[in-house]
Amino acid sequence: MSAQKSASRTKPVSAIGAFVGFVGFSALAGLLVTIGVTPAIAVAGVTTTSTIGVFESLPEYIEIGDLPQRNEIYAYANGQPVKLATVYDQNREELKYDQISDELKHAAIDGEDKRFWEHGGVDMTSLVRAGVGSIAGGLGESGGGSTLTMQLVRNIKMQQALELPTQEEREKAYNDAVEQTIPRKLEEMKLAIGLAKKYSHKEILTGYLNIAYFGDQTYGVQAAAQHYFNKSATDLTPAEAASILAIVQSPNTRNLASEKNYEANKARRDVILKSMYAQKHLSKAEFDEAIASDPKDYVHLTEPNQGCQSAAGNGAQFFCDYAVKVVKKMSQLGGTQKERDQAWRNGGYKIQTTLDINLNGQQKDLLNTYDPNTESRLQLGGALNSVEASTGRILTMAQNKDYDQSLQSPPTATSINYSVDKEYGGSIGFQVGSTYKVFTLLDWLKAGHGLNESVNGTPHNTSQWTQCGSTITSPWAPKNDSAGENGQYTVARATALSVNAAFASMAAKLDLCDIRQTAQDLGVHSADEKTELNAYPSSILGTNNIAPLTMASAYATIANGGTYCAPIAIDEITNAAGKKLGGQPKQCKQVLDPAVAASAAYAMRGTVQYGTAQGAQTPDGTQLFAKTGTTDDADQIWLVGASSKVATAYWQGNTDGAKNNLRHYYNTAGYGSYASQRAHVWQQAMIPVNQLHPAEPFPEPSQTALRGNSINVPDVRGKSADDARATLAGAGFTYVDGGTQPGGGAPGTVSSTSPAAGTLLSKGSSVTVYATDGSQASVPQVTGQSAGGARNALQSEGFTKITVSDDYAKGGRDDQCKVAAVDPGEGSAVAKDSTITLQLFGTKDGKAPKGCR
Repeated sequence: MSAQKSASRTKPVSAIGAFVGFVGFSALAGLLVTIGVTPAIAVAGVTTTSTIGVFESLPEYIEIGDLPQRNEIYAYANGQPVKLATVYDQNREELKYDQISDELKHAAIDGEDKRFWEHGGVDMTSLVRAGVGSIAGGLGESGGGSTLTMQLVRNIKMQQALELPTQEEREKAYNDAVEQTIPRKLEEMKLAIGLAKKYSHKEILTGYLNIAYFGDQTYGVQAAAQHYFNKSATDLTPAEAASILAIVQSPNTRNLASEKNYEANKARRDVILKSMYAQKHLSKAEFDEAIASDPKDYVHLTEPNQGCQSAAGNGAQFFCDYAVKVVKKMSQLGGTQKERDQAWRNGGYKIQTTLDINLNGQQKDLLNTYDPNTESRLQLGGALNSVEASTGRILTMAQNKDYDQSLQSPPTATSINYSVDKEYGGSIGFQVGSTYKVFTLLDWLKAGHGLNESVNGTPHNTSQWTQCGSTITSPWAPKNDSAGENGQYTVARATALSVNAAFASMAAKLDLCDIRQTAQDLGVHSADEKTELNAYPSSILGTNNIAPLTMASAYATIANGGTYCAPIAIDEITNAAGKKLGGQPKQCKQVLDPAVAASAAYAMRGTVQYGTAQGAQTPDGTQLFAKTGTTDDADQIWLVGASSKVATAYWQGNTDGAKNNLRHYYNTAGYGSYASQRAHVWQQAMIPVNQLHPAEPFPEPSQTALRGNSINVPDVRGKSADDARATLAGAGFTYVDGGTQPGGGAPGTVSSTSPAAGTLLSKGSSVTVYATDGSQASVPQVTGQSAGGARNALQSEGFTKITVSDDYAKGGRDDQCKVAAVDPGEGSAVAKDSTITLQLFGTKDGKAPKGCR
């Protein structure tokens, strides 16, 4: 039940019946007021159809209690708290007695309960007047017989009804609270007497002015003053104060939200003003001015900025929504979820969040430019999240779509927060592509491998894998992003260039479950929080659905020297009493050896310097690392990276499950396709981040980290196959026969290996050995020799086709007829039946000398 009802629940009775009932009621009420207790009295004949039973069953006490108030959400701007949003179940701001203007106090007492300061909760004179008025045909604008204390009782019971858990319970309790029957009136009177015994008159008046409903979803005089007059309750004129109090008896027909209610409001307002004048709370001049005023001249309706939809700051609405959901789970609000929900509804909290509203606005502007929500060819989403590495504090949470909680959001808006898990209003996440490779890299380093170890980057099929300690058969041959990516790669270079096959080679030497565990240690989980991360071969390339905030926090762990800090959105909670309750606790845990974190950062610095994230380096020279990610269909594009202070995740992708290739869609920002702009967008996001959070360089990796437990491939060229096998086995490598290949030397001897001699490899790695077929020879050094001498030298190596060029080089007298050059060049390994051409020196002008041939 969102609004309070003004209609009484009365049953028609005859004038005689009403009179009889009134007499019986008045007598009984008088006795009740006289003794102020609960006597066992029964009065028959109150009406022709009802009786009043014993009073023993009536409750005696009721608490004023805490009232639902507005919750205020704060962010930071230039390091100072600024209000982000006001969120409430009821639009109310409680005031203390001294904060309420005298005009409002007088309007309430003079208009509703002139003898308020004299009676003990019930005023028999007013009750008699109200009874006579009801017999005569109604109360009109003059008011009823309920004292302010009795009205407070009714409002408390109405408020208690609104706080019940189910709609059915709320409606029944609410209807009971507003029901205008003699038993209900007697209960109200008894509770009012008890209230007057427990609380002072000032407390009762303050409670009444704070709890009363003033129509149009507005509760309490402060919210009413702000809503109807755009001013504080401390600044009201007599006419404004009387207009507010005119609403309470009929909030639906006298509220000032609609001009059609002005006439009814003015009629009741004028009655209150006359009472204020009669009670000498207004001078003649003040009264004349107030009574002559028209509500249309002083009503300045201001819609309350309720909820995260109205959050201040560019693009801060999604973070606001996330922060509210986080707060409702915090223990500061209660021990159970039911208690926390009720505490939030009661409100009065000031929530200081971690959001930097200026940074967030800058990132929202970037997304508006590079991932416009007006894109109509596909459902394009984009998000930027920045996290403070040493604390986990969320600095930004921006996305391209506008915030809209309606069921029919336009294409430019959504209710889904792309940055967070489903539990907090997000989606089921997005495949993260090669940004997930960092967890294979980390596990590789944890296992003692080095960055300079060489791995096979040529696409190849791998069938055997280790999964949770067991060997599984799962043939998989991932392709590389570029056809030119082949051969051996150091792990550092494979990381910078994001070579899929190289990471498959690395994962084949590890346990897939260990890779998953490494990711989980860094806080990584599926965005739906129900699905376990996959630990299949293909998952190393990023097939799990993960939220951008999660990836930003994982990379922040590397930037923070291996210490993971869970994301924090709330710095401080202050309750309605002004007591600080604390914020989200800092939850940080060392999950990586600092040396491992430093080595991973070093490898990913290459991504920015010469790899797939070229263009991400900021002009300020801050040392940065990053990793790109692209799904198979390029429908999801990522870049996640960090300085030593702040990690930022940038995601863009299809939000509707479509596979639109973002390499094939171009925007008007001037940076080509959507996929090709990621480095620039991330760079632009990090420039102001670096200015506000200056970062130091990352630690350099040790030589041990670079080398790991790898060993160099020995040089076995020229050895027999058996000798080569023995040498490699002795070094800890597995010999693989690569067959013969064209080469020089004795047939059957080793001509080359792959990887080449000197390459760092993990112990146990395979080395492919190639034997020469003897069909080639190395061109000997013949320059400076005579033509005859050169010919003899070539023939001794097995070359049979030797010619002398007719083109002579310029030479001096002593050089004439000597070899100036040979083609193929000296040292070249070529087939023995290849033609070898000699060029001789000629005269100084390059002509043929005599007698050379």
